[in-house]
Amino acid sequence: MGDWHLLGRLLESAQEHSTVVGKVWLTVLFIFRILVLGAAAEKVWGDEQSNFSCDTKQPGCQSVCYDQTFPISHIRFWVLQIIFVSTPSLVYLGHILHLVRAEEKEREAHGARAGAARSPTAQRRPVRDACGRIRLRGAVLRTYLCNVLCKALLEVGFIAGQYILYGLELKPLYSCSRWPCPNTVNCYVSRPTEKTIFILFMLGVACVSLLLNVIEVFHVAATKCKRGQGGRVAPPRKGRGPEPLPPLSKVGRASSLLGSTG
Repeated sequence: MGDWHLLGRLLESAQEHSTVVGKVWLTVLFIFRILVLGAAAEKVWGDEQSNFSCDTKQPGCQSVCYDQTFPISHIRFWVLQIIFVSTPSLVYLGHILHLVRAEEKEREAHGARAGAARSPTAQRRPVRDACGRIRLRGAVLRTYLCNVLCKALLEVGFIAGQYILYGLELKPLYSCSRWPCPNTVNCYVSRPTEKTIFILFMLGVACVSLLLNVIEVFHVAATKCKRGQGGRVAPPRKGRGPEPLPPLSKVGRASSLLGSTG
């Protein structure tokens, strides 16, 4: 199996701009998928084709029976699943880097002008807050939600695909009657029980990841609703005149605080 270091570094960068649930999802991906796949699962399936035997000596019969039993190797299927499920997070990371770079260029361009403070682009709320964290709002929020929804749909697709291809268990005996087999032959799989355990484990991890994606959608929606309700201005009290406006310095300070919570 290939090296996962590059994908791991990219996903770690995306983890810095994710919610708490998103960080848990990435932890599950690292530990229970990539680590388990590289440390144990590949060794279990190392003898998949070499120890697949059929009770016939007909040339080519064993190869076509193996192709019928395993249309795609479990290891390659799980590798494709990890790559496809991780792709939306990489797209989200690319969008973040694009927005941050565009903001830096815009700030440099308007900083050289005397009237930059009056330009509408300079008055827009920045992508990052005072601590340098990405604000989940506007285009960033839409991209993040699309990222989570795409991951959920991909998880559903791969879970359904694994169930259609292999089911929930690996049988020790398979019957095959494809050409060039002279008749129906019996083929045997090595270590079917151990491989079934790994199949159920990876299927369970995929279901947990799908559940985390669903929870994350509701978590982001609930957080934005709470912030929207907290940002509403209370109506003035009856019987009292209008309160004086605060000084400009306090207005600027309050605006920066409100911007940091957006």
